[in-house]
Amino acid sequence: MQAEIITIGDEILIGQILDSNSKFIATELNKIGVSVYQITSIQDDKKHILEALKNAQNKVDIVILTGGLGPTKDDITKLTLAEYFNDTLILNDEIVEHIKTMFAKVNYPFTEVNKNQGLVPSLCTPLFNTVGTAPGMWFENNKKVVISLPGVPFEMKTLMSLSVLPKIQQTFKLPYILHKTILTYGMGESMVAERIEDWENNLPNFIKLAYLPSFGNVRLRLTAKGISKEVLENSIKVEVAKLKNIISDIIIGFEENETIEVSIGLLLKEKQQTIAIAESCTGGSICKRITAIPGASNYFVGGVVAYNPSIKINELSVDKHLIDEFSVVSSQVVEAMAKGIQQKYQTTYAIATTGNAGPTTDDTDTTVGTVFIAVATPTAVYSEEFFFGKPREKVIERATNKALEMIRKEILKN
Repeated sequence: MQAEIITIGDEILIGQILDSNSKFIATELNKIGVSVYQITSIQDDKKHILEALKNAQNKVDIVILTGGLGPTKDDITKLTLAEYFNDTLILNDEIVEHIKTMFAKVNYPFTEVNKNQGLVPSLCTPLFNTVGTAPGMWFENNKKVVISLPGVPFEMKTLMSLSVLPKIQQTFKLPYILHKTILTYGMGESMVAERIEDWENNLPNFIKLAYLPSFGNVRLRLTAKGISKEVLENSIKVEVAKLKNIISDIIIGFEENETIEVSIGLLLKEKQQTIAIAESCTGGSICKRITAIPGASNYFVGGVVAYNPSIKINELSVDKHLIDEFSVVSSQVVEAMAKGIQQKYQTTYAIATTGNAGPTTDDTDTTVGTVFIAVATPTAVYSEEFFFGKPREKVIERATNKALEMIRKEILKN
């Protein structure tokens, strides 16, 4: 069973808003066994809507449109759907009364324009909108379904949850689609693929593997599709166990919410340990990642963004002679920063970063992209030098990822 999502509105095409509706719809459809074949964004005009509808119905079983159902003249989806199905609009009294009641509660005048929102094509099944004025619409044509929903996100989500998803499940016999995401860290996509090549080649034909790489980590998403949920669950469990035997050293967790910062937090809480962070070139990026996790106050004591040398000296007790002799971008200074923040906040561990993120060289003439990262433990401090290239955003993100990887490995040792 396949679907296409069509978002209508110039505001999406000019980048004024992000298309969060498609993300939500695709996620919810997948949960009930409907695969999204394509997502299309089009202008709010009749020609584009008619063309997109025709193309979609030739390819998929379910078409879901969002947008263009408001009360103003530029909202033409409803009229275009009536034309597409060779239909006429009729006034739905229940919808009109609902709009009147909503307006009366907020003492808002009810006009003819608002009344016209109760007009719907006669061939559709209206989907009652409990949180807004624009109804959804359900059309069935040649064993295929076209659904039109408001573009306002919370209205669309309510209609999807209360009306659309249950009705799809009643109308179609759907397979099960199950996903399992394995999070790996510290190894590039090609190296991960090489290590798991034999395992991947021997996956059952109903299980597919997708590589989802980003800076510093690769997510491996297994997708199983079939008629028996139990068979799919057991098969994925078996394959994940095999995978853990092959790359257990780089697996940090499972599913989207088990990031490396979540893993670090769980380890620190389990061991009742703490951490502090001193950042220069990463500008607070590591602290942001750590503190984004609920409950981080249990293990994260504090951080300092020591961008200027005077802050390194006054706040982190870095010896000025180290800076003068080796420059701020050096292993000597970053290790002193790590020890300084560890002692300042009396923590188990500390991370420190210093480097040149660019776009130009600083007073040290250090090559753009050079970063030193230090980790302070209960018994020692060490650092590593990295070259992360350009541009600035890439350097900061890669340095942040590498720092988190280094501290996680250290926590696991103790």
